[in-house]
Amino acid sequence: MWSAIIGLLLVVMALSDSVLARLPLSTSMLYVLVGVAVSPLAFGLSALTPTSHARLLEHTAEVVVLLSLFTAGLKMSLGLRDGRWLLPLRLAVVSMLVTVAGIAAAGYWLLGLSLGAAVLLGGILAPTDPVLANEVELENADDRDRLRFSLTGEAGLNDGTAFPIVMLGLGLLGLHELGAFGWRWFAVDVVWGAACGIGVGAALGTLVGRLVLYLRRTHKEAIGLDNFLALGLIGVSYGFAQLANGLGFLAVFAAGVALRRIEQRETRAAAPEAKQVGAPAPAEIVAKAAVDPDPRLAERAAVHPQHAPAFLAHAVSTFNEQIERIGEVAAVILIGMMLWAVEWHHVRWWFIVLLLVLIRPLSVMVGLAGTKTLWSQRTLIGWFGVRGIGSLYYVMYALNHGLAPEIANTLLALALSAVVASITLHGISVTPLMAIYERSRRARKGEPEPQE
Repeated sequence: MWSAIIGLLLVVMALSDSVLARLPLSTSMLYVLVGVAVSPLAFGLSALTPTSHARLLEHTAEVVVLLSLFTAGLKMSLGLRDGRWLLPLRLAVVSMLVTVAGIAAAGYWLLGLSLGAAVLLGGILAPTDPVLANEVELENADDRDRLRFSLTGEAGLNDGTAFPIVMLGLGLLGLHELGAFGWRWFAVDVVWGAACGIGVGAALGTLVGRLVLYLRRTHKEAIGLDNFLALGLIGVSYGFAQLANGLGFLAVFAAGVALRRIEQRETRAAAPEAKQVGAPAPAEIVAKAAVDPDPRLAERAAVHPQHAPAFLAHAVSTFNEQIERIGEVAAVILIGMMLWAVEWHHVRWWFIVLLLVLIRPLSVMVGLAGTKTLWSQRTLIGWFGVRGIGSLYYVMYALNHGLAPEIANTLLALALSAVVASITLHGISVTPLMAIYERSRRARKGEPEPQE
């Protein structure tokens, strides 16, 4: 039965993807409905409960977020000295802290939560989601749009920067050691965690990228199995960062960014040499080689002096995006399957409205104050603060660290209701709003409308 359901869903999505892209709804909305359909709310094929399957849910969400963070890093092709990097950094730090403060204040003063539970709720709901926000993120490495770059970078960074807030909330609840006056939390969870995570990810992404390119260009070795390379780099970056008490999410994002930076630097450096060796392949050879049935074309592109870096990055990112979408299917269906077990009397819908309509836009306005972003861009960034799989991961992580049942049920209800509301509202609005934005962007640049 499960094989038939999942298989049918994947076939339907494959056949209708282009149609859905033009409609005011997202694929995640359909996945939620499938999850609800198989739960006791409809056909009763499964009775998944968050408390009894907490480990499965935590690790499923963890894997999906890791895949998405690496993909987001690979899309960030701007040089690190480009001023546009300041935008996602401010969103991931300043705006996230404002969001945490707003959620914690509402939780403490209006929802009656303890200080620790309110801060923990802020850490769970503050990060935007790199998995469900793909419609508003960078479409490819050549995309230079300020809006998409900001949202992609924010989603890649703040899943990591939210982790210390979650640990602070657990510490205030007595479930994590903070140290006297919070010194251990600040030194280890914040400063060391961020520095170690970024450092480990950047170092491994650079090392692996250079090693693969050296073997391919010089020795014509290490060709193929780029999917193993993608998963392997995610695994070693996350694993080594976690073993060193660093922020693993930041490490995976940094590894993706580093691999993309290697591709750009190596491509530029090899351009003069490639001209001396022979006429370079046409620009489209990289994309063509990745899908051409003739393996010789892919092999030539993989070892080509100039195109080897681009072929590597393209092959890794293409595979990662595909497996990320499969992970999204699994994670969002699980969210729908859990809704029957949510204690809805804990939910306060006014709080969800407060989060999406007031706290998020206000935090963006504060974070981007003084920047050159257009008012329309700030407005859309403020609206598209998608909550999703990252929030699911953090709430399940908290559950698995000994939350009291009453606190766990309350936070779970608030988190899942926020995620479902975000999937619905952002899913309905993303297509028309982004279409309007793209038309206005082309009009500012004097570009013609694309032909159907």
